[in-house]
Amino acid sequence: MEIRPRRLRQTPALRRMVRETRMDKASLIYPIFVREGIGIVEEIPSMEGQFRYSIDRLPQALEELQRVGVGSIMLFGIPEESAKDEAGSCAYARDGIIQRAVQDIKSRYPELYVITDVCLCEYTSHGHCGLLKGQEIDNDSTLEILAQTALSHVQAGADMVAPSDMMDGRVMAIRSLLDAQGYVTTPIMSYAVKYASSFYAPFRDAAGSAPSFGDRKSYQMDYHNRREALKEAALDIKEGADIIMVKPALSYLDIVREVADQVQVPVAAYSVSGEYAMIKAGARLGYVEESQMICEIAAGVYRAGASVYLTYFAPQIAKYMDEGRIG
Repeated sequence: MEIRPRRLRQTPALRRMVRETRMDKASLIYPIFVREGIGIVEEIPSMEGQFRYSIDRLPQALEELQRVGVGSIMLFGIPEESAKDEAGSCAYARDGIIQRAVQDIKSRYPELYVITDVCLCEYTSHGHCGLLKGQEIDNDSTLEILAQTALSHVQAGADMVAPSDMMDGRVMAIRSLLDAQGYVTTPIMSYAVKYASSFYAPFRDAAGSAPSFGDRKSYQMDYHNRREALKEAALDIKEGADIIMVKPALSYLDIVREVADQVQVPVAAYSVSGEYAMIKAGARLGYVEESQMICEIAAGVYRAGASVYLTYFAPQIAKYMDEGRIG
């Protein structure tokens, strides 16, 4: 008699028992935009359901995160336009928007894990991620500014820093300065594999960080390239990165998988603003069922090899985990 393999009867309890891809709330990171001002909670037009908060109104978001069990956030700062200059000096100011936000958050919610984005695009008058030499990005002169920015975040109380600028050598510059100042245990999550993507458009609207000229293709990665991703990840690990990020997530799950197979550190994937906006728009028009799509995409990101997931849907995913719909 021929014995043929067959699928197990997929009852709900059995599905959960034998599930290959598992995830939990501790792996979720929720991005938050914090801006100057008082009493401000303003919805981002291109990101329905996401808001810019003034520091005094951050508890409105943070208490909801605590309620659903999301314990990690990524902060993006939005300074006053008048504070921006060519050198992005407000990025590392002791009284900068991120520095004050971190201090306030840690005084109110000391158990919350606060990660800060380290880049200059929100702080420069030209909107690029590095300092300029003429019309070109000056990689090497940018490194000191990025390191000083990271240090100022950590001195304010940040638990982790995440450089997103894609300048060569910035992880080593940040690691060296943090170590020299005694912050040897502060981890770095590097945006090591960050593609020049059209999926970032809503974020640039949210953060006011669109470049005033040109684009970022000279320092972000060509989305045709996969071997470059492995090289960038390996270089950042050698320089001291503790976690490697792939960004965006949805169109780059093959890269998430390859990086996860190659490296010996955790891999994060960032489901970016354009991915969020597509799902919200499709759901609003009745073309897709939002919660099902959120769960399916999240499972795909973890299945590809990510162990950390940055997503604007983090609160919803946490609720779906409680309901047994995912995880």
